[in-house]
Amino acid sequence: MNKVVIIDDEPLARSLVVEYIQQHPSIEIVAECNDGFQGVKAIMQHKPDLIFLDIQMPKINGFEMLELLDSTPSVIFTTAFDEYAIKAFEANAIDYLLKPFSKERFDLAIQKWNEKKSTSSEKNIQSLLENTTKQPDEKNRIVVKNGSDIRIVPMADVMYIEAYDDYVKIFTKDTYYLKKKTMNYYEQVLDSSQFFRTHRSFIINLQELTKIEPLEKNTYVVLLKNGKKIPLSRTGYSKLKETLGV
Repeated sequence: MNKVVIIDDEPLARSLVVEYIQQHPSIEIVAECNDGFQGVKAIMQHKPDLIFLDIQMPKINGFEMLELLDSTPSVIFTTAFDEYAIKAFEANAIDYLLKPFSKERFDLAIQKWNEKKSTSSEKNIQSLLENTTKQPDEKNRIVVKNGSDIRIVPMADVMYIEAYDDYVKIFTKDTYYLKKKTMNYYEQVLDSSQFFRTHRSFIINLQELTKIEPLEKNTYVVLLKNGKKIPLSRTGYSKLKETLGV
């Protein structure tokens, strides 16, 4: 029996998925959730084989929810999203149901999932999250998981971001959070008037910058308000002066 979790803030959309799933006796619905917070908890508890996931939901969106998972089940998106995102789903072998969808289209999605069970869902999802059209909220906040708690960190609270193997460390005044993202992702998604990539391994909040200091011949560091010294590459030095208008 395949376990399924449905995550959608629209009751009618959830009920439609429930109705269609009833025609598939090999699938068992183990949870219905109306937001991403409930979705994370249900996935951790039930470890489903498949989730039906809406994208535009209150609190956190579907992409942000996926980023919080330690391991990712197969995903079929149920969305009213735009055509550009749909192209990204297709490119990454992720199926989607564009609302409103028919039973025939639903059955086709199930068929595709059955055919792809042996492929790596984790790899597909990571590729999707790096390449999909970014959501407006992602410029203003970062959603992180701290133990069993889910926190929304305003971008204004982020002092700097540091590369850390396959993750990044997101530093605030009080602590840091690990996020499974790349530096290139944050360089693209963050507001360039607020954040600056000083080095291949560092992005700083320009509001935290106090000074540019020489280190050795033709090398520099930037000094933040908390006293932290961040490397500044030669290319970064030229670009930072231009950004600061000096």
